[in-house]
Amino acid sequence: MSQSMIELRRLHRNFGRTRAVNDISFEVPRGTVLGYVGPNGAGKTTSMRILATLDVPTYGDAFVDGFSVINDPDRVRRRLGFMPDYFGTYSDVNCWEYLDFFARAYGLVGPERSRAIRDVMAFTRLDGLRDKPIRGLSKGMKQRLCLGRSMLHDPSVLIMDEPAAGLDPRARIELREMIRALSARGKTILISSHILTELAEMCDQVAIIELGRLIAIGTVQHIMRQRSSHREVKVRSLDPLESLMNWLAGKEREESVFDLKCDGEVVRFSHRLSAEDEAGILRQMILDGIRISEFAGHVTSLEEVFLSVTQGEVQ
Repeated sequence: MSQSMIELRRLHRNFGRTRAVNDISFEVPRGTVLGYVGPNGAGKTTSMRILATLDVPTYGDAFVDGFSVINDPDRVRRRLGFMPDYFGTYSDVNCWEYLDFFARAYGLVGPERSRAIRDVMAFTRLDGLRDKPIRGLSKGMKQRLCLGRSMLHDPSVLIMDEPAAGLDPRARIELREMIRALSARGKTILISSHILTELAEMCDQVAIIELGRLIAIGTVQHIMRQRSSHREVKVRSLDPLESLMNWLAGKEREESVFDLKCDGEVVRFSHRLSAEDEAGILRQMILDGIRISEFAGHVTSLEEVFLSVTQGEVQ
């Protein structure tokens, strides 16, 4: 179950003098949802198109379920579903006819084709819109239709480029639920988005690229631990803030904590101690009679990670 379903190996893609993808290598294990994050022009779409066999690398290779996009594109396509950021629809056909057209293109025939269409319509909650013309669908419904199109041949890997763009809050929540359901089925998903807060909720790991280069990959907390040796803690007390500040000031003089500051009714400080020593600070506060109502480490957001590792440069 730890087999890599997606692998980029020394991947390069040049357009003239522009290095859209510059020596990117990473792997995505089976069943993992990887968020692909970067500024506009960072190389996300280009590398996704290469994985989808819609473009070829200048140098290097990419693999889906162990098959090369260069040497085995047909095998890759049978294992991969691609949901691009922009997709064409045919306004004069209904949802069933649209999916039936693509099911035929995937080589599905007879009862197998009908069953595949019914399954994806049920999963994407479009079964009640079977006969509705595509021109009458909302943005969210069209996104579901495109997701269903990419799932017809039951691929083991899904590539999704900005699937939440332009969706209303409810549609985003429903999309997130569908992505987690697909992951639970063992699907491996590479998804890009500029909505970092939502991406963090649906992804197991993130890969951050800028100027065509991979800057960081891993969980949000893992990336921050690599870039920072300290941890921030916030404390709230039922006692006057002055008592808490004076107590922590003593610890600051002992160099156990640093960067002590008052933020409204909350006191924040940083430390480079172990988790056990941090628990010892809380224990000592309570023994010294300080009535603590909140004591928590700061949970780093994906937005904070993104801002800390990127420079905002474009090419």
